[in-house]
Amino acid sequence: QVQLVESGGGSVQAGGSLRLSCAASGSIGSISTMSWYRQAPGNQRELVATITNNGITTYADSVKGRFTISRDYDKNAEYLQMNSLKPEDTAVYYCYAYAAVAGTWRFSGVWGQGTLVTVSS
Repeated sequence: QVQLVESGGGSVQAGGSLRLSCAASGSIGSISTMSWYRQAPGNQRELVATITNNGITTYADSVKGRFTISRDYDKNAEYLQMNSLKPEDTAVYYCYAYAAVAGTWRFSGVWGQGTLVTVSS
């Protein structure tokens, strides 16, 4: 099994910055795409940013120019640098990876447990 653990959430005032980290562990065979999602109270989970195994990144329009996704391929980790945070960025942020268990080429989606980001005005 592959597990994901996020860290770096917390509370910040509007205009501030936070950096989220996500580390994969377990019996990792290969990781393809990694992403960050978020879910605000009463809302559906939404895609924030994605990075492929070739380093191609995409972002939701709401975070373009403010958030940066990156990846450490050696550490099987991904990061989300969040700048110029707004109250509407308040949500639980989830790490996601499309990964295969070692010894197989069967890829499946894996989720972290989530980390809360609160932005106050």
